[in-house]
Amino acid sequence: MRVIAGKAKGRALKAVPGQGTRPTTDKVKEAIFSMIGPYFDGGAALDLFAGTGGLGIEAWSRGIEKVICIDKEKISIDVIRSNVHTVGAEDAFEIYRNDAARALKALAKRELAFNLIFLDPPYRMQDMDQWLEQMLELKLLADEALVVVEHDAKIEYPESIRALIQQRHAQYGEIAVTIYKNIN
Repeated sequence: MRVIAGKAKGRALKAVPGQGTRPTTDKVKEAIFSMIGPYFDGGAALDLFAGTGGLGIEAWSRGIEKVICIDKEKISIDVIRSNVHTVGAEDAFEIYRNDAARALKALAKRELAFNLIFLDPPYRMQDMDQWLEQMLELKLLADEALVVVEHDAKIEYPESIRALIQQRHAQYGEIAVTIYKNIN
């Protein structure tokens, strides 16, 4: 696993040990960023089920200014911190060990709105549409924000969720990626 493009291109990233985390493959990561970018002119990103932090790090490497990574597992948080240190991005990242639902409420209290959100939860979680509803309620999405949902290919998410309109859907074997845009 590595950073594919941008200022940290080629840097190797650590994986979370064990079978509990399934990092986004370089092939899927490259496909995601070709669909949403490939580069950014600032903005803030949220990597909600961050795992290794690889998606947030890739976004930062490609121009996102600020990234918040959330994961509930201590081992994942340690790996994210190590990977952020490897690419020299400590000043651009906030890393929190927290339950995702509690984290969203805390971010809303700070009145944060994100330009880019990554939702790559464990595949047993098949309710990302409900999570997106909650993010809209909490006003966590900036106008024109993009949301990338990585999920089991057997799951289909709706064409729209209120102001979120599906922009792309792609399948890579057992993995699918659905991208929404906030047209508010």
